[in-house]
Amino acid sequence: MQTELSNQLGVEHAVFGFTPFPAVAAAVSRAGGFGVLGAVRYTAPDDLKRDLDWIEAHVDGKPYGLDVVMPAKKVEGVTEADVEAMIPAAHRQFVQETLAKYGVPELAEGEASGWRITGWMEQVARGQLDVAFDYPIRLLANALGSPPADIVARAHEQGVLVAALAGSARHARKHQEGGIDIVVAQGYEAGGHTGEIASMVLTPEVVEAVDPLPVLAAGGIGSGQQIAAALALGAQGVWLGSVWLTTAEADLHSSALTRKLLAAGSGDTVRSRALTGKPARQLRTEWTDAWDAADGPGTLPMPLQGLLVAEAVSRIQKYEIDPLLGTPVGQIVGRMNDVRSVQAVFDDLTRGFERAVDRVNRIAGRSGT
Repeated sequence: MQTELSNQLGVEHAVFGFTPFPAVAAAVSRAGGFGVLGAVRYTAPDDLKRDLDWIEAHVDGKPYGLDVVMPAKKVEGVTEADVEAMIPAAHRQFVQETLAKYGVPELAEGEASGWRITGWMEQVARGQLDVAFDYPIRLLANALGSPPADIVARAHEQGVLVAALAGSARHARKHQEGGIDIVVAQGYEAGGHTGEIASMVLTPEVVEAVDPLPVLAAGGIGSGQQIAAALALGAQGVWLGSVWLTTAEADLHSSALTRKLLAAGSGDTVRSRALTGKPARQLRTEWTDAWDAADGPGTLPMPLQGLLVAEAVSRIQKYEIDPLLGTPVGQIVGRMNDVRSVQAVFDDLTRGFERAVDRVNRIAGRSGT
């Protein structure tokens, strides 16, 4: 599974593994792929430094990267308290009533929320990058599109490639104009924030739109056969995220959540604004249903929604309240039926890829006779 891009980065397989877990990122790189650590949950620079130190010690010298959530336009001077003050009281009441309905216990006194998306904030994201650029990262990816121009320039000065996620050809062209090196074409099937165009349609559209920039296909990919299809559509690699959630190296801190993922089918996800305020594919739960219901208050725009539900999500996860318990995950969850090591996943991907290529070669051979 080698392409021009994988050769440029010095990896055996053109498989980019996005994950919030350092152990998974390191394992992806050791297995011959390219591990990408998601930084959005790191609110303290020292925590990110700790985990990058860990990756450095366990990646066996293999390349890896970092994924941030950063708005393209530079916004300074806005504090978390400023944003918190914008949240309507009626929405706070709805959260408390929903938690009470399901008997969700309070956090212990003094216990901070363990789930708080503030990485989108200018000062937090830039603090993450101040740490990351002290490490030999080879790739900086941004989940909200092109990073600010000064960040792109800073990355390039340090020899770091910059990638940006796109849900349409129009978005991809904007990334190209902004000096991005790699476009991740993320289809509707993907977990987390995603657009409305399916991968089979989106990937070739983006490849054509930004040629000669390399494109990674994302969304609905969890087998070697699907990787072969993505490369056949013109992608130079694939961006996988959901498939790592049920690996042995992942640390979900919840056996109940792992069980729900293993039991879920491809139809058990929903694209909802309940988590962050932007459409994000996740497990469908009674929590997402409550926010999407016609008689509910409706979700708030990003970043208000994420801050509003932060403590609630922490409580749901800590106490494993099954009807409400969920996580961002793509439709590929229907293939995630057992706990395997990252290496075992790679072994399966490579075998499936080889079978798909052999099948196409046999068809092509018959067509040529």
